[in-house]
Amino acid sequence: MIEIKTVSGVTIYTASNANDVRTAVVEAASRGANLRGANLRGADLYGADLYGADLYGADLYGADLCGANLRGANLRGADLYGADLYGADLRGANLRGADLCGADLRGADLRGANLYGADLCGANLRGADLYGADLDPLPLAQLSHLPEGTLVGWKKACSAEYPHRSVLVKLEIPADARRSHSTGRKCRADRAVVLGIYDADGKPVTSARSVHDTDFIYNVGKTVTPDNGWGEDRWDECAPGIHFFITKEEAEAY
Repeated sequence: MIEIKTVSGVTIYTASNANDVRTAVVEAASRGANLRGANLRGADLYGADLYGADLYGADLYGADLCGANLRGANLRGADLYGADLYGADLRGANLRGADLCGADLRGADLRGANLYGADLCGANLRGADLYGADLDPLPLAQLSHLPEGTLVGWKKACSAEYPHRSVLVKLEIPADARRSHSTGRKCRADRAVVLGIYDADGKPVTSARSVHDTDFIYNVGKTVTPDNGWGEDRWDECAPGIHFFITKEEAEAY
């Protein structure tokens, strides 16, 4: 027997024949049970069929909802911080005001979902389908920290002479360069001019190698462009481009 309780400890559903939380939650959802405010923090709900489930205000912090069917589910105000929603079906789901900070939404189907007021800070939306989704323009504007015009960016790279040593590359992003970022702080552009390269002591050096591709070289005074072109998907943080941070401190910490 599995009891589903609220955060305050009140039992809201009892699954007499269930041996695990996933089975209990699926049973409750299939019977139209009220799961509002359910404490499902860290629950294993991998692939669960939760079609139309009423999970208003539920605590799903860090829950595994990979591949879950949440189509039409009521997740308004739910805590989905850091939840794994990779490939989840969220078509028409109500996620208004939900905390999706740091959630993995790669490949999720969010068509027609209500995301008004949802916190998407740091969420991974790579490959997610947001067609027809209701997105609050204010949070999106708050996520858009990339200014227009020419700007300076920073990135960490490897010393060309000593690959095990890190260096910082100072980049100029031209005013007409394409630029983008997802929900995090890492940005990318379709080209950049190398203004300077500095070792751990702040001393200038002339060249550096990419951390991810040691054949990709940064030379002071030269313009760099990505070898594999430019990725158009704004939500794909790892899409092709010259990756950088706005601040030197973020690049150092990366």
